Amino acid sequence: MTALPPALRPWAAQLSLFPEDLALHLGPYVARLSAALGTLRPRGEAEGGEPQGYDGLSRRGPFERLLVSEWLWALEAPEELVRRAAFGELAFLKPAFRAPQGARRTVVLLDVGPDQLGLPRIAHLVLLIVLARRAEAVGAAFTWGALQSDPARATWTGLEVHSLLAWLGARSPEPASARHLSAWREALELRHAPGDAWLVGAPRLARLEGAEGLSRVEVVEPMEPGAHRLAVDVRPSARAPRSVVLELPPPDDCLRLLRNPFGPGHRSPPAYLRKVDRRIIGFSFSGDGRRVLLFSADGGVEGMAVPHSPRATVPKPRRVQVPSGQRVVAAGWRSSGGLLVLARHQHEYVMHGLVRTPEGFRKARYQALDDSQRPDPPPGALPLPLMSWVDPRGQEHLWLRDGRGRLFSLARPKEEGTSALFVEEEQSSAMAEVHSRLVCVLPPEGGEPGQAVISRLKMLGEEPARLTPLNARRGEAFFGYSPSSAHPDAGLLAVRDQDLDWRLFLDTGVSVILMPEAYRVVGVVQPPAPAPPGLVALDPDQRTFRFFSRQSPQALAVASAPVVQAAASHGQPVFGWLTDAGEFVLWDLMEKTVLYRAFPAAAS
Repeated sequence: MTALPPALRPWAAQLSLFPEDLALHLGPYVARLSAALGTLRPRGEAEGGEPQGYDGLSRRGPFERLLVSEWLWALEAPEELVRRAAFGELAFLKPAFRAPQGARRTVVLLDVGPDQLGLPRIAHLVLLIVLARRAEAVGAAFTWGALQSDPARATWTGLEVHSLLAWLGARSPEPASARHLSAWREALELRHAPGDAWLVGAPRLARLEGAEGLSRVEVVEPMEPGAHRLAVDVRPSARAPRSVVLELPPPDDCLRLLRNPFGPGHRSPPAYLRKVDRRIIGFSFSGDGRRVLLFSADGGVEGMAVPHSPRATVPKPRRVQVPSGQRVVAAGWRSSGGLLVLARHQHEYVMHGLVRTPEGFRKARYQALDDSQRPDPPPGALPLPLMSWVDPRGQEHLWLRDGRGRLFSLARPKEEGTSALFVEEEQSSAMAEVHSRLVCVLPPEGGEPGQAVISRLKMLGEEPARLTPLNARRGEAFFGYSPSSAHPDAGLLAVRDQDLDWRLFLDTGVSVILMPEAYRVVGVVQPPAPAPPGLVALDPDQRTFRFFSRQSPQALAVASAPVVQAAASHGQPVFGWLTDAGEFVLWDLMEKTVLYRAFPAAAS
């Protein structure tokens, strides 16, 4: 939206949902309420925590943290050093602290009862814009809903035209009660320390049982003749309250904002469109391990950058939603090219995303040689991993693995018509991008004469094919992260040898690890020195993750509910899990803390 003044550019994505004239009306309210709400940020130096290096510069601090360059003044111009110290012009190293992060989530519950019908809902709309952008700025999840609605059917994430129209149509003759608040607290797991959770409505909400610990925004319409304004009191749970008075736009514009602010072309969606299920039902790491792919219940695929620290802002994920009638078969991420999603449409496969060729990027369609060579995952299974490698000539090569371990190769896209999709290897147990090359592990083929009896490492795309023997006789394998001591071709690689024995292939040889029975291995990793490399495994209790190496086992993390899927990245020291309650977590093995957490949302 180019017409927005520079001061409103931070909210351009949210304001772009509205016609330009209404966006300009809402802009000043957004700026004022944003200043009253303040920013959402993790706990910082003022809250203490463990020291963790330095984070920028400061004009204050003890002289033992004074920059070395500042000490030159003491040698060259001592009087200038004294002057700079007196006027606060010296530069000091600013310490960083690691504090418990907690859940990075913003929850907003809006009263749609008789107390807030009419003009107060304009303030509610502005608050949604401010709080959505505030959460997005720090990579926090944003969940909101109408307080009198059923949490299972009216929980939204993010701001979209359909969700805002559904909220504008959600009016209740029943005032908000403790029963409504209790239902939402239970559904969203807002415990005694709910974090950044907001109640928006009349001042009476503060008296509801269960409102303790929640931040509040109280909206009141003054009962004065000729008054055309709203009084808004922002009452954070941990800060002093602030008051804002909003002088409202002309009555005709107020009416548009309350009925349908998006124009005649947007109407309340049909009932079957009002609920778009964005719950995360699975995930996988990209070929290079630097991105995580999230699979939604509605069939969408998102590619999200893995945060580099617990304090990092998470950019908005790239999302692909395939058209109706198509089913997602495989998905992957390329460092130069973005998200690739392969979907089946009737008897052929459509690639969402352009494939690189020496002549430029092209659209691609594929056809299996016969029905026995289709990679389609079974109903209810997650999409398959899709990986890419670009050869020196600029041609992109694509491979995917199905649930039976078959390795498929996708031929070069044609200018017209479909390309072939065929099986390259009948059995494979793992595939990853290592040192900018794709490699896979081929398990033993059996004990018959002429067949391999140990696993092999194959470099994909090489002619003739190069196979490296791996002395392991079961073949189940994991590629893992290691800053050093890794195999020259495979990086850190763990391959199962016997029922309980795993072999780790390193640059100095092979390390054997005995895995206790009933533990499920989810990855392999090299922690910071002097700890040796080892396996990350899920405890039989389905909640606890442990690290097994040649030293004593260590507990890493405990999930909040039974884990249904877990995997470790081979590109960085991170692993993730998904619980049966729908909570998705990324865990940093270096800092031993949560990098990212997403809570389940029923609809958006």
